[in-house]
Amino acid sequence: MRKLVYYIATSIDGYIAGPNGEVDFYPLADDMAAHLNADYPETIPTHIRAQVGIDAPNQRFDTVIMGRGSYEPGLAAGVTSPYAHLRQYVVSTTIKSIDDPAVELVPEDPLGLVRRLKQEDGQDIYLCGGGNLAAQLLPEIDEMIVKCYPVVAGAGISAFDGEFRPTAFSLTGTQTFSNGAVVMHYSR
Repeated sequence: MRKLVYYIATSIDGYIAGPNGEVDFYPLADDMAAHLNADYPETIPTHIRAQVGIDAPNQRFDTVIMGRGSYEPGLAAGVTSPYAHLRQYVVSTTIKSIDDPAVELVPEDPLGLVRRLKQEDGQDIYLCGGGNLAAQLLPEIDEMIVKCYPVVAGAGISAFDGEFRPTAFSLTGTQTFSNGAVVMHYSR
């Protein structure tokens, strides 16, 4: 069965972005980028893949689910299909329509969507973000790949922005990079 995998970058204090969606405060490192690009090339948006030298087939994911906050930055830059190499779903109650036929708008029941997708044949499902959507989908998240950067944001968008719902995961692996970031792998 396919898995829902939350692949996300966070600050030490658990924020995936600043209060206005900022993500430029994460310190970058060539060794980390090379590792992540090699292992998870499909998580790089289509319009950026050529710029960073990625011409690889999907290795882990064939579907992406994202919330409005993850979809809109690309849209503001004129990118209507950010992951054209994947099946794309945008979960939003505020976006009324999406003009690109490669991107499906999901106005309700994201849990039902994930449960249906898990029953299909294929590779795993990449949960791109954001925190509100991750909180809604927590019952269906099978794995998390958390890129924790050595920076405190202080405020912003939480990795899980929802109700108090302690959910246990097991740490299955870690990798540390030259920028001090740690990639942690968790399974339910």
